[in-house]
Amino acid sequence: MTDEIVKIRRLTSRPQFLAAAKGVSKAYGAVVVQRLDRADGDQAIGVGFTATRKVGGAVIRNRSKRRLREAARTLIPKHGVPGSDYVLVARQGTADREWLRLLDDVRSALTRLAGALHSPGAAHAAKDRAPSDTDR
Repeated sequence: MTDEIVKIRRLTSRPQFLAAAKGVSKAYGAVVVQRLDRADGDQAIGVGFTATRKVGGAVIRNRSKRRLREAARTLIPKHGVPGSDYVLVARQGTADREWLRLLDDVRSALTRLAGALHSPGAAHAAKDRAPSDTDR
């Protein structure tokens, strides 16, 4: 969002992931992005990654998380909101999704979550709305 360098740190503990799950989320294509505004004054952006066993075996889950890590490395500095924690959750097609489409999915989710921050009531709408065919 800005041209200044934003510090990005990894989320590593279960409480950090659970806290992010209580924030707003956006499912878009092959990824779900959860965002929590920490409001603690720290401008670093926290990023975590997860994939459940529904996604596939260990090889597929690891491939999905590697792809999400690279997408986040590319997009979080530009589209992330400082002072927020993000969790990128792999979905069924994350490992096989075409790279540019996966980047577009992550970018769209980040952009919409950033917009949810600035419009009152949109946070609940972003979390509760099911993705439509136009979202894909």
